[in-house]
Amino acid sequence: MRINKYLAECGLGSRRKVEQYILNGDISINNTIITNLGFDVKDNDVVSFKGNVLCKQAEKVYIMLNKPKCYITSLKDEKGRRVVTDLLKGCKEKVFPVGRLDYNTEGLLLLTNDGDWANNIIHPSKNIEKTYEVKLKYMATNKQIHALETGILIDGKKTLPACVEYMGDDNEYFVYNITIHEGRNREIRKMFESLGLKIYNLKRISIGSLLLDDLPMGKYKYLKNNEINLVFGGK
Repeated sequence: MRINKYLAECGLGSRRKVEQYILNGDISINNTIITNLGFDVKDNDVVSFKGNVLCKQAEKVYIMLNKPKCYITSLKDEKGRRVVTDLLKGCKEKVFPVGRLDYNTEGLLLLTNDGDWANNIIHPSKNIEKTYEVKLKYMATNKQIHALETGILIDGKKTLPACVEYMGDDNEYFVYNITIHEGRNREIRKMFESLGLKIYNLKRISIGSLLLDDLPMGKYKYLKNNEINLVFGGK
C-alpha cells in the first residue's frame, strides 16, 4: 500500500497532509526515515510518526439493529439492565449506538465505530427524518392530528411540525406513522401524552431513506455500501 494512503488510514490526516509529513522527514519505517512519496508499505513494516508507532484504524462498520423493548441504548448500565450491544452476538468490532431509543421503544437503531458518520446523523442541523409506528387504543381526532402536524409545546419549547399518516387498525390498535426531524428526549411520547393519547407501542421504522423492513426483532445486519448513506435521504 502506498505510504500516503497507509498514513491516512492510520488517522494521521488527509493524503495531502501526510505527504508533507513524509517530505519533512517525520515518517520512519523500520527505524529508517522515508521521504519517498511512492514508497510501498509491506504487511510486516513498522511505521512511525515522530517516533510513535502507527496502526491502521479499525475498519469502519455500520450496523442496523431491530431493538426490542426493555433494552438500554448504551454500552453499559449501572442498574444491571440489558444493553443493546448484548444483542450483537458474533460482532467482533467495538461499536456504539447512534443516538438513542427509549427503554420501552423498539425498532431501528444504528451502531457504528465511525464517529463522523454518527455525528452527522444526530446533529440537529441535519434535520434527518425519523419515522415511527405508533399504536393507540383510540383513534386520534382531526384536532389532535392537526396539533401534531403544526407543533406542540413540550418542556417549554414547541416541536417542529410532524407528518402524521393513519395506517389503519390491526383489530386491537389504531396505527399511525409519524415522521419528525428532531431527536428530543421522549419527544413522541410527550407529544401524544400532552394530547391525552396513550401510546401502547412505539417502533422506529426508518431513518432517512433507510427502512427497517423485515429485519427480525432482536437481530442485526451490517449495512452495505449502498445503504450507508440512505440515512441522509439518498437512494
